[in-house]
Amino acid sequence: MTALEQAGFEAFIVGGCVRDLLLERVPKDWDITTNATPEEILAVFPGSVYENRFGTVGVKVPRFLKTTPPKHEHDIIEVTTYRVESGYEDKRRPDEVRFTASLEEDLARRDFTVNALAYGKKEDKEQLIDPFHGQEDLEKKIIRTVGVPEERFGEDALRLMRAVRLFAELRDPQEKDDGKNWRIEEGTLLAIKKLSGNLAHISQERIRDEFSKIVLSPSSKEGIEMLEYSGLLEYIIPELREGIGVTQNLHHIYTVWEHNLRALQTCPSQKLSVRLATLLHDVAKPCTKRGEGYRSTFYNHDHVGARMTTKILERLKYPQAIVKKASLLVDNHLFYYNVGEVTEASVRRLVKRVGLENMDDLMAVRVGDRLGSGVPKAKPYKLRHLEYMIEKVSRDPLSVKMLAIKGTDLIETVGIPAGPKIGAILDVLLAEVIDDKEKNTREILLGRARTLAASDIGELRALAQEKIEEKREAEDQAIRKRHWVE
Repeated sequence: MTALEQAGFEAFIVGGCVRDLLLERVPKDWDITTNATPEEILAVFPGSVYENRFGTVGVKVPRFLKTTPPKHEHDIIEVTTYRVESGYEDKRRPDEVRFTASLEEDLARRDFTVNALAYGKKEDKEQLIDPFHGQEDLEKKIIRTVGVPEERFGEDALRLMRAVRLFAELRDPQEKDDGKNWRIEEGTLLAIKKLSGNLAHISQERIRDEFSKIVLSPSSKEGIEMLEYSGLLEYIIPELREGIGVTQNLHHIYTVWEHNLRALQTCPSQKLSVRLATLLHDVAKPCTKRGEGYRSTFYNHDHVGARMTTKILERLKYPQAIVKKASLLVDNHLFYYNVGEVTEASVRRLVKRVGLENMDDLMAVRVGDRLGSGVPKAKPYKLRHLEYMIEKVSRDPLSVKMLAIKGTDLIETVGIPAGPKIGAILDVLLAEVIDDKEKNTREILLGRARTLAASDIGELRALAQEKIEEKREAEDQAIRKRHWVE
């Protein structure tokens, strides 16, 4: 801004970053608007990027955002020339873009009043520019379009979803009084319902990006409820709507629809793939339901749901890594575990099927599933016990495989004949390494083996076994303690 002003131009921070500052939130990104043309911006900031017809120049600056991936050498500040737009035949992009010298005209083309804010130097005074009373709407917690709602949504149908996304991101999930929380202004909401069908003109990628932000928002449950209320969900994931009014069996007090949304809201993970899996974990229950009342069944809804999840997420153009991960978690969310009934071998099979790297994520889906069913405890004793078992079977066992030498080394290098004495010596060496890891080198162990080769090691082997079992028990107790199991 200083560089532009020193070059004789106006410059204002604009939009969401101003809104976030007024809400005392850390802005996720920064946008600048100016009366300088793109060519004049490029002259002030050589090396910048300008590859569009909307007057937006990407100015490279030293890294300062914590969210910037390490592979990027710079952060980008988007600097855009004041502009007005007209003609939106495809409900997505303006047919005509015209630069203007008026900041107020530029703000008039923006979507919501809380985003039509600018801050900077005007008439030699730092000030907030707010021609559409966005600050007042911020204070009243109202999401309202700039001007006539039908016109704003007619210009870009994605704004229909953006209104809901703002609602979900700004809303306080701890505030129980709806009168004190964020809401979408009545006229704006009516226009969303009226024009919801226009979302069909928007690319799946753009819909996906807004939907992901809703899923990851603090009020994800209310956000998706608003998508349904406004008629938008039908154009995003109509499969979710099939759970509305579908009752469950004796294990659930909520309908399938309510349960899926509550599970999402209580999922402890902030990974997109995990939250999508939690939302969709029971998506197949409506089509697999057999019978009514407390004895109704939903056989194979996990496997059918995994296939549906793949289809839904691929339709929304999610990356294959997210599609595969979410589908895997849905497919395995019904894993069975009861203390005393499930063996270490079955836990190993579960870990092999799901992948050790995915076990924490699968547990997060189960936690959301449980809390979304209305139970008071996220992790009962048996889930903690399963976590203990997973860690136990996933650790390298305490064995002679940990040694820096093998039995063949004793035969070929030390000259000890093949036989029971080889195993006995390795056990003694393991016991000594347990006490002192510095001894676990090939040179030290071979030297120690030469000494032991001449000994009657029967008694030593018994002591070694005692030491090994003692260490195994100590490790097991430490794992149990970490997971609060007896």
